[in-house]
Amino acid sequence: MPINSFENYPMSWKPSIDKTKKPIYQAIAGQLEQDIINRALLPGTKLPPQRELADYLDLNLSTISKAFKVCELKGLLSATVGSGTFVSYDALSNAYLLEDIKPKHLIEMGATLPDNASYEPLLLQLKNMLQETDYEKWFGYGRPGDSLWQKDAAVKLIRRGGFETTVDHILFANGGQNAIAATLASLCQPGDRIGVNQHTYPGLKTAAAMLSVQLVPIKSENYEMSPTAFEYACKNENIKGIYLIPDYHNPTACCMSVENRKAIAAIAQKYNQFIIEDATYHLHNDKSLPAVASYAPEQVIYIASLSKSIAPGLRLAYVSVPSRLKEPISKALYNLNISVSPLLAELTARIIVSNQFEVIIERHREQTIRRNQVVNQHLADYTCLGTDTGIFHWLLLPGKITGAEFEILAAQQGVQVYAAERFVVGNSCPERAVRVAVCAPKTLEELEQGLMILTRLLNDCT
Repeated sequence: MPINSFENYPMSWKPSIDKTKKPIYQAIAGQLEQDIINRALLPGTKLPPQRELADYLDLNLSTISKAFKVCELKGLLSATVGSGTFVSYDALSNAYLLEDIKPKHLIEMGATLPDNASYEPLLLQLKNMLQETDYEKWFGYGRPGDSLWQKDAAVKLIRRGGFETTVDHILFANGGQNAIAATLASLCQPGDRIGVNQHTYPGLKTAAAMLSVQLVPIKSENYEMSPTAFEYACKNENIKGIYLIPDYHNPTACCMSVENRKAIAAIAQKYNQFIIEDATYHLHNDKSLPAVASYAPEQVIYIASLSKSIAPGLRLAYVSVPSRLKEPISKALYNLNISVSPLLAELTARIIVSNQFEVIIERHREQTIRRNQVVNQHLADYTCLGTDTGIFHWLLLPGKITGAEFEILAAQQGVQVYAAERFVVGNSCPERAVRVAVCAPKTLEELEQGLMILTRLLNDCT
């Protein structure tokens, strides 16, 4: 028993450990995980200092440090330099937004999908391809040499989004999520840390957890990552890089200013940080802003996913990478994929080169604006962040209800939305908000029905 008495000493966590179970650090980590799962330790709880806990348990400091590290890599804890270690706010949240089976009674307003009424150009192009005499080649393995002209198409699409690149920087991935996972796998080791917004894309969270990469929340100002906070993290948080969605950030629907893009790029260059620039929503703006990659092309991995701007089923993303990073990222993509689908790569390239992708984007925009007019009518009395061309909104909740509580209530009434808790990172406090998808409902009538349910719930919260 330690000399100091802890009988009346205030500690947020006083575990009871069976020291006969070896290794002891795993027993401590297991107890900590169970106490979080059982809600004996609530999200946001500050844990005792490691030295204090070691004294209380009469153990070596290194044993406590190893136990905390195990839980940190699982995403259960979040350590901040100078502040201590906290139970992560997202420790128990479900970051997987596409479940295996969606209950049939739910109106889908959670998944960020473009409308499904604008795909005719894709259908016509696909029919033409399958009527060609050598159509069978679309069902084999793709070869790198086969894709040279397709890379020209990639350059054209990326230029449309605000970044000038060349074919020698282009790699193909099976969607944005695939590109993110490959980039993390190639540039990070288990235990490495990267900076992110306080609320971020859940697909990044799941990929980072799978690879034991830790996400460090970087404070925002007006929903934009603060350059000052980013520089502080470079100096003090031991991060290797950051992940950004500058255009129509998921989930908060903000758009990063040109001034902040320049500042973030300059800091990345100064501290040799890589930037993963997720350009999933780069074609949703009325006018494209310069990509962050424009200001620091040697630091930025630029991912142009087609799932939100053209069609989710294409499962294709174009990745523009700095020359020094091309080989490791290329190898990671090969090990994950071998290749992308020749059929989808060719279909997408033809749609882009023929400019039919502009038709699809414009039709998507028209449908989205029409749907947002309905949204604005129903949610006019509430703070709903986003633009008329955006396919989702960040709805700030009235009263004291949390996002998680509202998500449950909405589902009980037949509407799927996603709470801030699914997007929050580490010990950041989740906003009382939910993400509401505009184009996921199959029809305008279904959208209006879902909005009527949400409005009724919101009125009950005030």
